Amino acid sequence: MSDEDEMFYAPHDRLEGLLQRGRGLGAVRALQDPAAAAPFVYDGIRRDWRWDGIDERSLYLARLVRDLELSPTPVVEQLAGDEDACLRAVRVLELLALSGSAEARDGLRDHIREGEHWAGVLESVADRWPADWWEDLGEVARARIGGRAEPPWPREPWIRFGIGTRDFPARPRRGLEDHSDEELLSLLADVRGSDRAKADALRELAGRPAREELIPLVPLFGASVGGRPLAPLRRAVERLGARAVPAAFGWAADDREWLAELGVDVLADHGEAEALPCLVRRLADQWEVRAWCGPGLTARRLARFGPAAASAVPVLRRYWLRNPHSSERPDYLEALAAVDPSGLDHAHTESLWDCEQTARTLGIAHAPDIPEVRERLAALREDPMEEPEVRAAAAQRAQGFQVQAV
Repeated sequence: MSDEDEMFYAPHDRLEGLLQRGRGLGAVRALQDPAAAAPFVYDGIRRDWRWDGIDERSLYLARLVRDLELSPTPVVEQLAGDEDACLRAVRVLELLALSGSAEARDGLRDHIREGEHWAGVLESVADRWPADWWEDLGEVARARIGGRAEPPWPREPWIRFGIGTRDFPARPRRGLEDHSDEELLSLLADVRGSDRAKADALRELAGRPAREELIPLVPLFGASVGGRPLAPLRRAVERLGARAVPAAFGWAADDREWLAELGVDVLADHGEAEALPCLVRRLADQWEVRAWCGPGLTARRLARFGPAAASAVPVLRRYWLRNPHSSERPDYLEALAAVDPSGLDHAHTESLWDCEQTARTLGIAHAPDIPEVRERLAALREDPMEEPEVRAAAAQRAQGFQVQAV
């Protein structure tokens, strides 16, 4: 989320809060009252309400500008702001142009000719637009590129324009590639070794076939500061697969929080029932402190236990409704479907308007066969803004409806 002053999420059940979170229900309500929604849509472009950079908003907001018949002019004017504000506007305007907005297309091309952030805008449209929409700007690019402090990275449009680029930096070597597995395990077992040396050894070992000799060393890999495990540990343990399960029972009972958490996760990933009460408590604890980043992983592990995880359903529902970290929202819906699928028709239908591609895909697969869903599937199938995978899934589900009708 942007660090602009005094940014607070509105309540999750109000139009403003729904739009800030990218909820499908927000888009549906906005269509019912465009005048009330308009300021919140523009605010979502002006300020970054995403909880995390991986959350999706651009298509959601562009579709709202188009479907509410809002003017693109304020978004075009935002190109003149700082680089982050400009980029948010670019991503919306690119999509509006694909959907037929001449103002959006011309605004971006004009910025490439005269605007401050022209190079980033040109790279972005070259990635999103058909080539014949931007390849005529080569002379503009060659004339303006001399003002940059250093050459651009080797990508379009610079390659097509014949503009010199810089090389990607060489990947730094950690100096352990030539060490044998036995030498790496010896480094990891050395109690005098530094956290950095052990992390490098773990990272190298995690890229090789798993070695069971790592298992008894796992409790040694807590960082000396911070009470957390060394960063590459989880990947190394995951590569061990089921071979880590016997030891994980002991780890799960350890007094060290990081080791107990790792043990529970290994047990959960392999369907061991002993992990379930710990996962339910973890999700409840995460909700108590309003941890928005991370409960999605807990939800995915709970989903493996199906109806046995029923006691987690109320918290899973609260997270689905309220979490501003929208990329985790599909995790909660999938967990609810695995644990207690009753009453999810509305959630799956709403997801057809969600900001997240994964959520829309879930909606396409599971929304009930009702007129509203059929209409939305047809819209997604034909929408030039929509991701190709979503359009294809919508087309396939709509075709299934036609077969059933025959």
